[in-house]
Amino acid sequence: MADMKDFFSFKNSVNEIPEGSQGQTLDYLEAIKAFSRTTYKSIYVIDYQKRGFEYVSDNPLFLCGHTAEEIKEMGYAFYFKYVIKSDLDLLIKINTAGFEFYDKIPMEERKNHTISYDFHIKNQEGKTILINQKLTPMFLTNNGKIWKAICIVSLSAERQAGNIKIYKKGDNKIFKYDLDGDFWKADEKIKLSSREKEILQLSTRGFTINEISESIYVSPDTVKFHRRKLFDKLEVTNISEAIMYATNNKLI
Repeated sequence: MADMKDFFSFKNSVNEIPEGSQGQTLDYLEAIKAFSRTTYKSIYVIDYQKRGFEYVSDNPLFLCGHTAEEIKEMGYAFYFKYVIKSDLDLLIKINTAGFEFYDKIPMEERKNHTISYDFHIKNQEGKTILINQKLTPMFLTNNGKIWKAICIVSLSAERQAGNIKIYKKGDNKIFKYDLDGDFWKADEKIKLSSREKEILQLSTRGFTINEISESIYVSPDTVKFHRRKLFDKLEVTNISEAIMYATNNKLI
């Protein structure tokens, strides 16, 4: 049976913070709070030394009917209460695989990596929804352990849980975790054409096909053609899924 301690890998054991390191975190939460007011996504901060949440935004997606303060107090118990059993085991597996990956990255590069994955939570109505979570280290200890990390949560465009990927800032390569074989494999990031990005960006602003065609000076049929190619490339069925996928995978 999954246990709370399973979320804390010995590879990232943070027992104490050296004197002087505390200064790097002064007022950083003010910037995160400001960011949370400008986005529809949920944000929370994990403190691996305290083994809990340091901050939780007010966005309702992640709150499951609670207040942000209640989720903060709940900490990792939140997962045990609102993540479905099969996905709780998945999260622990992701946690282990992720820390093993980070342990092999040169210390100076660790904050440039983000891990992304999907799992189910039960919302306040008791319905199960699939969310995407991206976790990025913010502060490291002197020996390179992750001290604090920011998590950004949004609705997933995928069909099932998992989809574990690690991105490095400025690198076109991504690493995908094979759950069946328990190994990481390198892959190239999906590349969108300039026209596909243009159509996606206009779609995020609520433009219709006709409005997009007028904005980029092509026929509606040409817009439809590029959208079909985009859907095939992203393996989605509609523009809402395409926007979510592109956003979650940092394609736009």
